[in-house]
Amino acid sequence: MGVNRGLRFGCVWAVVIWIGCVAGETAGAQPPNILFIYADDHSPKTVSCYPGAYPMARTPNIDALAARGVRFQGAYLGSWCMPSRASLLTGHHPHAIQTMRMEGPYPGSTYDPQVCRFWPATFREHGYHTAQIGKWHTGTDAGFGRDWDFQVVWNRPKHPDNAPKYYGPQILAIQGEERLVEGYSTDIYTDYAERYIRGEFRDPQKPWFLWLCYGAIHGPTIPADRHRGFYRDREAQPPVDIFGPRPGKPRYLEKTQVWHPAADGSPQLPNGVSYVQWLRQVNECMLAVDEGVGRLVRALQETGQWENTIVIYSSDQGFANGEHGMRQKVAPYDATYRSPLIVSFPARFPQGKYCSHAVNAPDLVVTFFSLAGLELPWKMHGRDLTPLLENPERDEWPATLFEHTGQHYGTDVAAALRSLPAIHSNVPYFVAVCYRQYKFVRYIGDHEPDELYDLDRDPEELHNLAGLPEYRPLCQKLEKMLQEELRRTDGNFLLELGAKPQP
Repeated sequence: MGVNRGLRFGCVWAVVIWIGCVAGETAGAQPPNILFIYADDHSPKTVSCYPGAYPMARTPNIDALAARGVRFQGAYLGSWCMPSRASLLTGHHPHAIQTMRMEGPYPGSTYDPQVCRFWPATFREHGYHTAQIGKWHTGTDAGFGRDWDFQVVWNRPKHPDNAPKYYGPQILAIQGEERLVEGYSTDIYTDYAERYIRGEFRDPQKPWFLWLCYGAIHGPTIPADRHRGFYRDREAQPPVDIFGPRPGKPRYLEKTQVWHPAADGSPQLPNGVSYVQWLRQVNECMLAVDEGVGRLVRALQETGQWENTIVIYSSDQGFANGEHGMRQKVAPYDATYRSPLIVSFPARFPQGKYCSHAVNAPDLVVTFFSLAGLELPWKMHGRDLTPLLENPERDEWPATLFEHTGQHYGTDVAAALRSLPAIHSNVPYFVAVCYRQYKFVRYIGDHEPDELYDLDRDPEELHNLAGLPEYRPLCQKLEKMLQEELRRTDGNFLLELGAKPQP
């Protein structure tokens, strides 16, 4: 009797193993699709599921994506539009991207595709169908036919006169054929992306990678007609440091100060727009992006692709709306630099989880290759985030490097630093690391003090701890991590880093 039970148990177990193997083979037969939704110029404060979000932020569809995935503390993808995209296309930090240059009337740029290769071409070679829709700000060569099988691209560097038309009308190259397209750009990009997900423009037998690049909510930050006035009755308190003084902070903040007191003392821009008016406009513009996310998720679900699609939501960098007196990006503060980051793949990763670690652009690229089961085609600077996605509450993670090298890339960075001052958008070039809750900033070739912030206790980065004696050992530890990360990532300007005065 016992023997028979044992035999039956053994047979059943063998069947379970066989079924599991077959299921594993079936699941492994089709690599995951990757939908990377990439908005423009907004910090996590415009996403309502993030702590500290603006009171009028309302993003139910992005919030729902976070509830079905992992919400990261944030991502440091790049200091402004072009370096962020360059890092995401190469897997390198800007200081190691060779031949990428700003050239011609703004936003003109160029690169040598034989030297500066973009990794979607590798995905194509390994059976993926690749697509890019929306804003392009990385060279006049947008890579159609080489990096992308399908492309609807607003190529800003190629058409400088059309470059300010963030919300239309836009010159779009659709499968290489250019034409002027009327309409609200956010909706147009969403329309094409939804059609692509539902099977148009692609081989249905292939896994796919779609990089959807919204231009919203970049200035002039124009909401869709249906959303104008949505927040007309909402109020908001300005950041506590929208006006100075800011003891212990860098001097360049005097040059980036754009908010001034109106007659009643409330903050306003030089054109007379009040802080509350501007914040309403920002959040109204965000509504169409959130609607787009909802449409694309529904398309995945209705076509049976949800279970095998990784969905990533982020922005190219942050954008300060009054924080530190700014209305810009570029600076090393979370308001100006940090992007939201949400990764959803419920078939494999936990849902509704928070990860306290920050990551950078090369990390995302390396992770895409890992999840697709592909080898890296060249050395990249990122780390595979799969361990964090599988265990978002993981305690230890290496320091995250990020930088601002203006419009310079590769070996041009060191050359720029030798002809000081190296400043872009009134902000000196810098390198920085985040480790656990701490951020350490080193300005390069400029006599600005180092900065250290405890983001848990001081999320608005009001109190620079770098000059306090009790934090000197921590600064030394983080500076060592910074140097190690620069060496690991082929930093070519190490000799330009020297001792800096403390505040």
